[in-house]
Amino acid sequence: MSVSRFVARAARASTRITPVSSFTKPAVVSIARSFSSNNNKLSNADPLVVATEVPISSYEGGKVQRNTIAVTEVEQAHEVAVEEVPEKVVPLTRALYNQMPPHMQKMTLMDKVVVVTGGARGLGNFMARACVEAGAKAIIIFDANQELGDSSAHHLHQLTDNKIPIEFLQVDVRDENAINDAVKAVVDRHGAPDVLINSAGIADSNIPAETYDTVMFRRLIDINLTGSFLVSQAIGKSMIAANKPGSIVLVASMSGSIVNYPQEQSCYNASKAGVIQLGKSLGAEWAKYNIRVNCISPGYMDTALNNVPALDAQKVIWKSLTPQNRLGAVDDLNGLAVFLGSDASAFMTGSNVIIDGGYTLY
Repeated sequence: MSVSRFVARAARASTRITPVSSFTKPAVVSIARSFSSNNNKLSNADPLVVATEVPISSYEGGKVQRNTIAVTEVEQAHEVAVEEVPEKVVPLTRALYNQMPPHMQKMTLMDKVVVVTGGARGLGNFMARACVEAGAKAIIIFDANQELGDSSAHHLHQLTDNKIPIEFLQVDVRDENAINDAVKAVVDRHGAPDVLINSAGIADSNIPAETYDTVMFRRLIDINLTGSFLVSQAIGKSMIAANKPGSIVLVASMSGSIVNYPQEQSCYNASKAGVIQLGKSLGAEWAKYNIRVNCISPGYMDTALNNVPALDAQKVIWKSLTPQNRLGAVDDLNGLAVFLGSDASAFMTGSNVIIDGGYTLY
């Protein structure tokens, strides 16, 4: 952050907030957005995640079917508070779609199959709901949390009046073999996906770089950056094999473009900068296959996982440095996610769209 930018922010903050003693030594906070299968203390054995099977829950016509995929090994070895929800998700019908002018039809996801990672809760779950309302014919949720993922898929199916097939596959984005077999199962059932929204990620905050535990550092990079690559690779390969155009949306962060204040979070910032560059690189490489890859970079979002007392003081600062003077609502990414997944953004690839209430303007 430049000196002038820092001074401008500090001056603005000083006119709008009252000093709080806890600002001087913030608590260490680790926030997970639903990718680690548990919250146990980290160990040196943690980085490699290998599942032997992938549970699947398929909700269709008001009924559920459950089975599992046996995970096959490949030759290469690589190292809840609940947000308020709308009472109903209204799927876009074919009849209504047919009444739309052509320009508006391009802004839908009519008849598209959408995979959402980290879709069991929070931003990913709300983007999945938006995709249903935009006309998606099936939603597939990948998440590491079996109980939460199964419950979220069931709930979303109910919100659509049991009209739209919703599937949940328990997949940790660090597990290459499980990802590959899960994508194969999706292809076998629905054909190659049309859209991937990669919302899986975690955040470790308020940890100075000089004391950052290296196991934690590797774990965060493995989930946020390597996980984004592994899922994109598997979905991208399915699109290429089917000779099918598609759209991949990577959820990055404004933290990939700026350094946040006042919290110290070097690893998270580095991971999201990597996601942004990954999106640009994949967008360039896969344009020849008519596969588009773009990034969404949110600012500070008012999700349940940010509603912890340890962050209350910092949230006052975050708001004061945001021109709109608020945090993002849990559904504020929905419209952008649908746009990037739709044919309305057909000439758009390798872009990083910052949606932050103006935070990065200063």
